Amino acid sequence: MRIEQQPAYVLHSRPYRETSLLLECLTRDHGRLGVVARGVRRERARVQRAQLEPFQSLSLDLLLRGELATLQSAEHTSPPLRLLGDAGLAGLYLNELCVRLTGRQDPLPDLFDAYARTLPRLAGSEPLAWSLRRFERDLLEAIGYGLQLEFEAESGEPLEPTQLYRYVVEQGPTPCRTGTAHALRGVDLLALAADDMPDAAGLSALRSMMREVIRFHLGGGELRAWHVLGGAMSRR
Repeated sequence: MRIEQQPAYVLHSRPYRETSLLLECLTRDHGRLGVVARGVRRERARVQRAQLEPFQSLSLDLLLRGELATLQSAEHTSPPLRLLGDAGLAGLYLNELCVRLTGRQDPLPDLFDAYARTLPRLAGSEPLAWSLRRFERDLLEAIGYGLQLEFEAESGEPLEPTQLYRYVVEQGPTPCRTGTAHALRGVDLLALAADDMPDAAGLSALRSMMREVIRFHLGGGELRAWHVLGGAMSRR
């Protein structure tokens, strides 16, 4: 199957044979695709390796056969985006989330849109912690694991801003007492639902909640970013 002018981002690449790359790409209409970019490591390749760096908005022509697609051409659709320092680490975290929590050839246009919205936020002035919480929320919604952020799990009553809650995966917020591990204020869950940035304490609590939820959907596994990116990511 020929796929033409497909909006895409490169999530990950690794050497493949002597002169090629094996890419993981997030595409708008076909989800995550494994793509063989033949010959791009040659000095005079038609498609240059630099064109396939992460975080760049691309238009790809592909030939899809079975599990893998073959790259036919690649063009930038906007000026190259540079994510430096902590923003670059945050971008790598986004990419790992997409690779680990999605299957190949599963169309997820809402996830593609969320990813495209988030990269400029990482490059801009928005606090990285808030950009990441927003993306995690939107990713979980896109893959069918949306968070319950406005009502109590058991009673169905609206959350109370001053009440403390423990977020139970696959159920939702459950009232808890002061001192409970990973407790969140109702106001912080409501802020995430309303896309309204909470205070520093709320961002920290939401980070812990998201890590629990993501770990659950990984089947108890860990993300490489949580370890390799160490101190920088612990602040996000």
